[in-house]
Formats: sequence, structure tokens, C-alpha cells
Amino acid sequence: MTEQQSVVVIGAGIVGVSAAIWLRRAGADVTVIDRAKPGDRSATSFGNAGVLAACSVAPVTYPGMIPKAPKLLFDREFPLFLRWSYLPKLTPWLLKYLSHANDKDTRRIAQGLTPITHDTVDQHVALTKGTEAESWVNKSDYSFVYKDCAAFEADSYTWELRKIAGFEPEIIEGDAVHEMEPMLAKNLNCLALMRDHGHMRDPGGYVAALAKVAEQEGAKFVQGDVKDVTLTDGKVSAVQTDQGDIACDKVVLATGTWSKALTDKLGLKVPLESERGYHIMFKDPNQMPNIPLMMTMGKFVATPMDGGLRCAGTVEFGGLNDEISQSPLDFLRRKVKEYFPDFEYSEEVPWMGHRPATSDSLPLIGEVGNTGVFAGFGHHHIGLTAGPKTGRIIAGMISGKRENIDLSVYDPQRF
Repeated sequence: MTEQQSVVVIGAGIVGVSAAIWLRRAGADVTVIDRAKPGDRSATSFGNAGVLAACSVAPVTYPGMIPKAPKLLFDREFPLFLRWSYLPKLTPWLLKYLSHANDKDTRRIAQGLTPITHDTVDQHVALTKGTEAESWVNKSDYSFVYKDCAAFEADSYTWELRKIAGFEPEIIEGDAVHEMEPMLAKNLNCLALMRDHGHMRDPGGYVAALAKVAEQEGAKFVQGDVKDVTLTDGKVSAVQTDQGDIACDKVVLATGTWSKALTDKLGLKVPLESERGYHIMFKDPNQMPNIPLMMTMGKFVATPMDGGLRCAGTVEFGGLNDEISQSPLDFLRRKVKEYFPDFEYSEEVPWMGHRPATSDSLPLIGEVGNTGVFAGFGHHHIGLTAGPKTGRIIAGMISGKRENIDLSVYDPQRF
């Protein structure tokens, strides 16, 4: 960076605070603005499963999904939910989304996700090394739990995608499963164990700690609402907020699902929906898994955290509002009881948040035209996993230190 640039980062989630730290280390003047405090319970970065899921390269859409989709919506044993009143508004996005449920697109998407997920642990370590946030990052293994090896083999298509990305599991069977994870039900007899992953003791606490690091390194934080951006001769020159205008040379837009309001104003029409995600934090548990467990039958993750056992998963389409549905939470409760039969706890704390879901399952990373506004959102289920690398990529774009990867797949103009 030849001369100091002034950058406003909109959004204090994992992507935003990561970008702020890397921008400060590159010498930029950085202001971060968000309506909530970093790590706040209302933010998406608060409520994820906490896993640094390096092997998460397979999208939700897959070949053969379209014929199954209607049945899955009515299957109370499958973690897919829809608010039917929202269907007319959802339909245009949903049709685009389902159009990628084929082999060619699934492999293309997996190839696109690999560069921003595969080294997630190293990226979190590089971001936090020598700071107060370092202790939040736990290096750990990560197990995928199956009823038996036949069920694992039935999932071979997804495992092939992971193998192409460089990830092969160690298979644990029979009694060894219960020696490794005693709390699992006796009919769960196969683990696909992934080495060299990681998880967070508390994702919200981690993001708050990162924000403190950014502030200590010179970033300024403003709590307020962003109204618009000011363009001068087609280039961003200020961010308009309810706290006044903030002059800048560049903007990083990292507000997840809420980013669409600003991209619309910039003339960028992004097919983006809220994929409403749920978790339950079970307090004071009598049992905890030794490492995060992906319960493949229920499509949720059970992660040991400081506050208890967090079980996070399910997909609900119902729009960008804060009204909580009970069906996804009831599903989690049933499955936890089924898979962890001797599990007890003192209290449960439910949560719902909004995952930013693009119609092609790939995030937007890069400059919006030549406006000086840089997108960093749309990560679906991999926000925590890919957040630090996304922030680093954007900081590199702004400071002139570009990453040696093909960024065209994340181009904000691709739609």
C-alpha cells in the first residue's frame, strides 16, 4: 500500500473483523460499523456450530435432489423446513438454487469452496497468533457419525468430493466407536474421523475477542445503522449512517444476508436468501463429546463449548425476520434424545439466525465493478470456517497483495 487508504468495513462478524485486522496490518485506516456489538447474540457469527470445517466443500444441493425435495419437506425426520406463506417470494431464488443440483455444478461448487476452506485452521492461527484471541482456537479432530458402515458407503458421492479436496477419513467401527465417544447411542457404530480440524470454545466470544484485537491494532468501531454509500464519479467516497457520514476510499461489505439492501442500491442484483439456522445450547450437561460430532442422520453438529453442548443445524426458509419456528427446535430435541440417550442437562437456550445463501452456494468475494466497494458475504454454512481467509483476500485486494488463487468463481458480478 503506497499511501494510507481509509476503509470502512460494514459488518462486525467474522469476515468483517478479520478484514479489519488484516487491513490494519497492511497499514490502512479502518473503521468498522455494525448495528450490534461484535459477537452479539443477534449476529449470525454468534450462532454457528463452531467447527473449523476444513473438509466442508460439498454444497447442500446434490445430484438427484430435485425429485426428492417435495418428500423431504414433509418428512419430519429430515431437517428441512419451509414457511409456506413465504414460498411465492422464495420461488425465483429456489428455482435457481435447485438448478445446481447436478453433478457438473456440484463438482464446480466444491472446487470453488476448497481454496477458502481447506486451510481454515492455519488461517485462524495466522489471524490470532500472539494476540488475546489465540486461546479461543482449539485444534481438534472432527467425526462424522453414521449408523453403520453401509450408511457411510451410501454417502460415497460426498466423500469423493472431499477426497478430491484432499480429505480422507479414518474409519472407526463397532466397540471402538463407543470407546471413543461413550455418549453415543448403541446403534451408532461407524465414525468417519477427520484429523487436523478445529473448533471454537464460543464463536460469539471469539468474534468479540477478534474485535478487541482489531481495536488494539488501531481499528475504530462505530455502533450504528448504515443507510447508504455515497458514490462520487462512480467511486465510493463515504458511508452514510445514522451516526453521520464516514468518508472513505474503500468499503468492505460483510453484513451477510443483510448485504442485499446495499448491493441493490449499487445496482448489483444478487440472488440471496436467508437460510434460517437453529441451535440449542444445553447447559450443565452430564456428558460431552470429546470432539465435535457431525450427526449425519440428523444433519446437525454437536460441539463441546464453554457454555455447554451446542447442537446446531437444520435448514429453514422463511425470510429475513426474527420470528422463531418451533419445528426445527423440536427436531433437534428429538434427535439429541435419540442419539444421546443418557444425556441430561439443567437448561436449554435456543437460538435462530440467518445464514446468507446465494443461489449457487458460493460466496461473493471481490470488488463490485470499479466502485471501491468489496463484497465479502454469502458463505452459507462455512462463515466461521472461511471468514478469516475471506477477510485476508479482501484486505489483499485493497492493499495490492493478492492471493494466488482463482477469484473469478467468487466474482460479485457473476449473476
